[in-house]
Amino acid sequence: MSHPQIIAILDFGGQYTQLIARRVRENHVYCELFSPDTPADVLRARGVSGIILSGGPSSVYEAGAPRCDLKLFELGVPILGICYGMQLMCEAHGGSVHGGSAREFGRVKLRVTNAVGPLAHLPAETTAWMSHGDVVTSASSDFETLASTDATAIAAVRHRTKPFFGVQFHPEVTHTPLGSTILRNFVYEICGCRGDWKTATVVEDAIERIRAQVGPRDRVICGLSGGVDSGVVAALVHRAIGDRLICIFVNNGLLRLNESGLVESTFRGHFGIPLVVADARRQFVDALRGVLDPQQKRKIIGKLFIDVFRAEAAKIEHARFLAQGTIYPDVIESGHGPKGKAALIKAHHNVGGLPEELGFELVEPLRMLFKDEVRHMGEALGLPEELLWRHPFPGPGLAVRIAGEVTEERLDRLRRADQILIEELTIAGWYRKVAQAFAVLVPVASVGVMGDGRTFDDQNLIVLRMVETTDFMTADWVHIDYEVLGRVGRRIVNEVNGINRVAYDISSKPPATIEWQ
Repeated sequence: MSHPQIIAILDFGGQYTQLIARRVRENHVYCELFSPDTPADVLRARGVSGIILSGGPSSVYEAGAPRCDLKLFELGVPILGICYGMQLMCEAHGGSVHGGSAREFGRVKLRVTNAVGPLAHLPAETTAWMSHGDVVTSASSDFETLASTDATAIAAVRHRTKPFFGVQFHPEVTHTPLGSTILRNFVYEICGCRGDWKTATVVEDAIERIRAQVGPRDRVICGLSGGVDSGVVAALVHRAIGDRLICIFVNNGLLRLNESGLVESTFRGHFGIPLVVADARRQFVDALRGVLDPQQKRKIIGKLFIDVFRAEAAKIEHARFLAQGTIYPDVIESGHGPKGKAALIKAHHNVGGLPEELGFELVEPLRMLFKDEVRHMGEALGLPEELLWRHPFPGPGLAVRIAGEVTEERLDRLRRADQILIEELTIAGWYRKVAQAFAVLVPVASVGVMGDGRTFDDQNLIVLRMVETTDFMTADWVHIDYEVLGRVGRRIVNEVNGINRVAYDISSKPPATIEWQ
């Protein structure tokens, strides 16, 4: 795509880098991620309106730490450094950065002493999200301090004569309430962007890219899961190439209650797309017997999925491409950041786990998008509301919502508990208020009393998980009505055999992930 205005984000490998891109796009300003060592001449040729230097896990004073081309500071465009990016910018202009003296993780009180630049319109005190072990201990005389915290004297800076700014905290995460204001100030007031990048543009660009990638006689196979991401991909690819798209649904026996029937009726009925259903329930459950480690589960499921998928795909002539609903949270949590190198949090079977002998070229039009952006794209494509607003479901399915060995009995218990949760949320009007809700089976021994008798076995604890989030990179647990929570718990204990205890997970992300495994 050719855009008259673009914000360049240099990715130094931070876990939140893509959130910066998401926040910029929320303001209808186009942005792209670039490697940290991108030459200044490349950005000049792209005509960037501004540059953001992301956070990252490295220390600027360590050998081998990622650096940027210092000629960036000669381009004459505004630059905003975030966390590591601020430290890098200050050091490049004669400042000092040290570690250990002011470690901050989590919410802190930010005192704004000069509300200018990105901090314009901020109150004298606000909340910010910190995640750093290093700190700028001194800035050169070219910079002035704009904000501080109890532990960090230099929490935000600006250059006295050039449009360079830095913040030690993370404005891109929802835990910084006024973070969107800070980034909006930067892209609009400082960079002068107009905000003319829309979802419709994303759809047309994706269709154009798919058509350019797929030849006129080639067919594309889409692995459907029944979720939002694969549904949007199917609609998008179908819009691009029509009936040359064939969808394959692998029933791995790890699905939610009645999910197989829903997938068949939705995609055969609503989309009118040819759909192949492969019943591989027994194969998957057998392959997972005795496996306890969640990463091993994911690898087994990913490999078997490919085997089953390949067998079905081999029956389709001219099938050269595989379309997947991979979105960016999958990518970044798997340690495959597009430019920087993020830490591995959990393996996703559709990211980096595909064997070289797969035999397909990947089509991943959502790879750089977040869940809410995918939903906006789905709305533009005319997908039904009930599909667009289904809660996310992991690729490995219920296998990673059972903390331990996967068995038919445990799957059955978990399915029924999960369905009760969804039913009660829907009845109470909470389903759309919650970003993701699900049950987890924890096979630990728990003593209970049922029917005047003692119960005690290794699989009678259900944990409920409900989170609120807009980007799925950070999340808070839902402060749900206790009456609703109580009804869910009572129904699970009364209707699901063997369950005598229900708990509620009140962990936020970070430090926890949304899924348990």
